[in-house]
Amino acid sequence: MPGKPDFSRRSYEKELLDGEGLPFPDIERNMLELDFINTWLGGHAISISGLADLARGRRRLHLCEIGCGGGDNLRVLHRWCRKRGIEVRVTGIDSNADCLTVARQRWVGDNATWVHADYRDVSFTEGKPDILFSSLFCHHFTDEELIFQLRWMEEQTAIGWFINDLQRHPVAYHAIRLLTTWFSASYLVKNDAPLSVLRGFSRREWEDLLRQAGAGAYSLRWKWAFRWLIVHKSICMTSS
Repeated sequence: MPGKPDFSRRSYEKELLDGEGLPFPDIERNMLELDFINTWLGGHAISISGLADLARGRRRLHLCEIGCGGGDNLRVLHRWCRKRGIEVRVTGIDSNADCLTVARQRWVGDNATWVHADYRDVSFTEGKPDILFSSLFCHHFTDEELIFQLRWMEEQTAIGWFINDLQRHPVAYHAIRLLTTWFSASYLVKNDAPLSVLRGFSRREWEDLLRQAGAGAYSLRWKWAFRWLIVHKSICMTSS
């Protein structure tokens, strides 16, 4: 990221984690630090808020995350459901086999399915997940790819979907750059965390993407620290 960062438009510079041939210990360290960041900077709490909006009155849920990484989001949401007496099973989809290895190693229980695939190659012809979601995943894609992704999520879910992703903002950029410089032991996190912010979104950009995808009614809320939470309920929702 040479030179002064430009916050007026999204960056399309690729993150290191999107590359190939990374050593497994480096990926594992990256996954563990992302879990720590999500825990202490409120990322997991935002995902819980999105789930709570869609899970009201449900006693049974199938949750699916695209770009699930090391599975930390699914672990947190699974725990939240279980504490409320909701019978829950989860599906995690990721194109990186090493990330799924971390997810399997850290999962406790047998009600999880891990799918090694590009989400675009997955189609739930039967038994659609009740709720689909992604966290810190959308900023990895171009706007054109995101329009496809939004439409895919709508087609593949029974109840609805939510997205938890980054706001592009100077304070967020400089804060995470300093925090990871001081505390991170992962070169992937040190490089990718500030770059992720530059790949993040403004409110207007999200509104335009959702309009182009034909999302219809949705809620778009700003959340601390510098995140967007988008929640969309499907038109036809089955009870369970």
